[in-house]
Amino acid sequence: MALKRGLSIRNSGSVSCYSILVLVFCSFLAPLIFFVGRGVNTSTSIDNNDFSTTTSKQESSFVKEKILAKSNTNNAEGNKWTQIAAYVRTEISRGKQDDLVDDDHSQFHTPAILARRQLRERRREKRAAALVKQDDEVTVKLENAALERSKSVDSAVLGKYSIWRKENENENTDSKVHLMRDQIIMARVYISIATMKKKPGLAQELQKQLKESRHALGEAMYDADLTRSAHEKIKSMDQVLSKAKEQLYDCKLVMGKLRAILQSADKQVRSLKRQSTFLSQLAAKTIPNGIHCLSMRLAIDYYLLPPEKRKFPRSENLENPSLFHYALFSDNVLAASVVVNSTIKNAKDPAKHVFHLVTDKLNFGAMNMWFLLNPPGKATIHVENVDEFKWLNSSYCPVLRQLESAAMKEYYFKGSHSTTLSAGSSNLKYRNPKYLSMLNHLRFYLPQIYPKLDKILFLDDDIVVQKDLTGLWSVNLHEKVNGAVETCGESFHRFDKYLNFSNPHIAKNFDPNACGWAYGMNIFDLKEWKKRDITGIYHKWQNMNEDRVLWKLGTLPPGLMTFYGLTHPLDKSWHVLGLGYSPSIDGSEIEKAAVIHYNGNMKPWLELAMTKYKSYWTKYIKFDHPYIRTCKLGE
Repeated sequence: MALKRGLSIRNSGSVSCYSILVLVFCSFLAPLIFFVGRGVNTSTSIDNNDFSTTTSKQESSFVKEKILAKSNTNNAEGNKWTQIAAYVRTEISRGKQDDLVDDDHSQFHTPAILARRQLRERRREKRAAALVKQDDEVTVKLENAALERSKSVDSAVLGKYSIWRKENENENTDSKVHLMRDQIIMARVYISIATMKKKPGLAQELQKQLKESRHALGEAMYDADLTRSAHEKIKSMDQVLSKAKEQLYDCKLVMGKLRAILQSADKQVRSLKRQSTFLSQLAAKTIPNGIHCLSMRLAIDYYLLPPEKRKFPRSENLENPSLFHYALFSDNVLAASVVVNSTIKNAKDPAKHVFHLVTDKLNFGAMNMWFLLNPPGKATIHVENVDEFKWLNSSYCPVLRQLESAAMKEYYFKGSHSTTLSAGSSNLKYRNPKYLSMLNHLRFYLPQIYPKLDKILFLDDDIVVQKDLTGLWSVNLHEKVNGAVETCGESFHRFDKYLNFSNPHIAKNFDPNACGWAYGMNIFDLKEWKKRDITGIYHKWQNMNEDRVLWKLGTLPPGLMTFYGLTHPLDKSWHVLGLGYSPSIDGSEIEKAAVIHYNGNMKPWLELAMTKYKSYWTKYIKFDHPYIRTCKLGE
């Protein structure tokens, strides 16, 4: 019993010791193991966080590069925000997990835990700051890329009405004027749409702004002409148009209204062009008061002269074929004086030059008196009256018979034709009085007028000679009759522009793509002329054109037909044309030209002449001459 009791006591004691050991282990060793494990986990977490941060930066850099690479595509912004949003969600998720761990162990506020928490918070702040900075940089680059793309986009197509459009960034000083005009057009469109959609308030606002913009624009052609308030009006109109666009924009309606405005503007332009043509043709027909005054005063003084003082010297040179002969047919004293004066001043040997002038009876006295008072140096000059050519009558000359016919008089003088801006005014240029004058048709009768000459240089009265022309007499025409400068360039000034190729006679005998040439400075071989009966060919075609079915009036179309295949092309530097209609002739071409030609309506003696070319003509006028001063031609 004692032994059993002792064993029992011993067993009881060992159980008690075991229980005590378990209690001690749970109280001291378990927390120790936990903290050691926690420290290892924390260290691993920190290392993982560091690795995650590094990876995050690399991923962020990759995302940034990818976004920038795609910034030139239409989905640049969507890709950028998708990548950034995914990254931010990852960071938020990681932050939430850290917070959950902290909440699970919030009862352990030891200094180590607090330090780690602060370290994580600082790391988060750094990552957040880096993301914000990174986002700003990406945004700036995307904006810059968008700006670059926008430069190639027409803002008008996008319906954007802003004063900061591309056209305002260029150096064109008229950009504000153009913008205001565009805004006015769009305001008109939206006023019409607002009225249609019963939005009177917006229509009134647009109407008010339209009135103010028109007032600010006024008659300005350049930005420098605009008032100071123009810039504010542009901004105000921009705001109203943006508002109208938000409320009223309808692509089909806007297109329809713009098309209507375009059609209206086109109709107005055509009307103004007809008016401009009418007025320019009317101005071209007129004789300035100064020239009329000059002609009258010279004529009066000429007929006061005794007959023996009305003769020119060196008349023996008039039929000498070894000299250089010029033919000039004109009723304009001042223009003829410029042609003769410029030719003599640029001639190497003026004594060898002979001028044959033909005018009408109205200007015969004035033309003679001018050259008697102002002889062309040692050159020879002779003036004739076309009305004294008795051989030139209606029985011999078809065009003279046609000009005297009732049909032609009706065409020219009937009140329903070409006196107003009616539809007939488009043909007004063909009803110029010069086409009624035989002076314009004498060029087809040179051998009859000068039967003893071999070659002659024909000159119009609207030209200026700038170089010695004697080289033209030595040009080999290769048995051709006419030496002239060709005027065709690609499809311009070819035969189909002048002749009616719907007529079988024209279509059968001529090539529509044949190159045209110019009258104004032409060297004619009169021997070949007689040999080929050029005047007879001209009469044939003129008879066939009794009703103007082959060509309209004028001398160039029948000239092209008469000298078809008989014209030798001269170098273009001999004769530069267009100073009477084209403002874009190269100055170097004018300077190099032997002859410059003011063909067109803007003759140098008219007020509508182009200023840039006028000095080439006026430098051969003697403005200090008493007659010039009396008639105020220098003003």
